[in-house]
Amino acid sequence: MTQTRDVPGVIAPPPLIYLGFLLIGWGLGQILPDPGLGLETVWRRGLAMVLVVASLVIDGAAAGHFRRLGTRVEPWHPSTVLATDGLYRFSRNPIYLGFALAYVGFAVAMDSVFALALLIPCLIVVDRFVIAREERYLAARFGPAYADYRQRVSRWL
Repeated sequence: MTQTRDVPGVIAPPPLIYLGFLLIGWGLGQILPDPGLGLETVWRRGLAMVLVVASLVIDGAAAGHFRRLGTRVEPWHPSTVLATDGLYRFSRNPIYLGFALAYVGFAVAMDSVFALALLIPCLIVVDRFVIAREERYLAARFGPAYADYRQRVSRWL
C-alpha cells in the first residue's frame, strides 16, 4: 500500500532553483567573455540594491502573510489555508516574483549578461516544475475556492 503525502511535490526548493541558474550564469561569465551590462558601476550597484531590497520587502510581506494565516511557506509542507488577500490579491505567486527581482538584482550586481539571460529558462523551470505542481495540489486541496481564486488572480502579475 502506498501512502501519498499532502504536499505539492515540487522538484527542488524554489530558492535553490533561482540560485542554481544564477550560479550557472556566473560560471559562464568565468569561462566565456561576458560583455557586461554597460552600466556605470555606481548606477549598476544602486539598481542592484533597489531590486534586492524590493525583493526582500515583497518576499517578507508574502511570507509574513502566510505565517499570520498559520500556514507554512515551504512547498514541502502541507498548505492549511488558501492565501487570497494581501499581495496574493495581485499575484498567486508573489514570493516567486520576489525571487525573480532578487535574481535580477544579483545579476546586475555581478554585471553579467549571461546570468540575466538565464532568468528566462529559470522562470520556465519554476513555472512548469514548481508552480504547475503547486497549482494541481492547491486545486485538489481547496477545490472550488482555489478555482475561483485562480480565475480572479493571475499566476505572475
